[in-house]
Amino acid sequence: MIVLNSNFFSFKWLVLVCLISFQAPVISQTTTIYTIGDSTMANKKNPEVNPEYGWGQVLPQFFNENVKIDNRAVNGRSTRSFIDENRWDSIYKYLKKGDYVFIQFGHNDEKENDPKRYTNPHTTYRQNLIRFVQESREKGAIPVLFSSIVRRNFNEFGTLVDTHGDYPLEARLVALEYEVPFIDLQYLSEKLEESYGVEGSKKLHLHFEPGEIDYFKDGKSDDTHLSKLGATEIAKLAIEELKKLKIDLFEY
Repeated sequence: MIVLNSNFFSFKWLVLVCLISFQAPVISQTTTIYTIGDSTMANKKNPEVNPEYGWGQVLPQFFNENVKIDNRAVNGRSTRSFIDENRWDSIYKYLKKGDYVFIQFGHNDEKENDPKRYTNPHTTYRQNLIRFVQESREKGAIPVLFSSIVRRNFNEFGTLVDTHGDYPLEARLVALEYEVPFIDLQYLSEKLEESYGVEGSKKLHLHFEPGEIDYFKDGKSDDTHLSKLGATEIAKLAIEELKKLKIDLFEY
């Protein structure tokens, strides 16, 4: 006759309970991408009827569930107004290690007749970009600088003419000096516009005849802001360049 020790069963039960308790499911931490910039990047209201999109608005479709896009870009903002309105502080407060900050300004920094938005490209604009970079890194987040997308500005000869002056140059110089990942959307969007041609490139923007769509009943001719097609094309360019950078986002 075999006698089983009750203490033996008690020990085995304790081991089993411990194993179960230590095998809790591992929850992967979500990486947040904060996008800061102007109307070319911003989310637009009423997307079910509004034909205008920002390229940051369509970014989520290119990432899996491990990445959250928190698009903080706002229409009409420059680096100056974004900071003065405490929009940057509201992001800085919640930044955590491993997050990303996509930075694209310039369109409104150029507005010399608006002291609340204008920045000198070589002084205030440059210093504001440096602030975004340094303060992101203070929190362990990874900044990525983008030059501004081009406007559809073809002259009478069919040449696409730049409108951004020295702002993209300063973004490049800050990226170089501070070793920041940089995506040259100015160059890439220039090639995109040219590939569509003078007339075809209108599809990337907002060109509608009066009565063509309800949202713009009086028509629209806008060579700065993007259609859904234009926003998606720009986002694709950004994603392809992110892959080349071989940063941690690549796997997502």
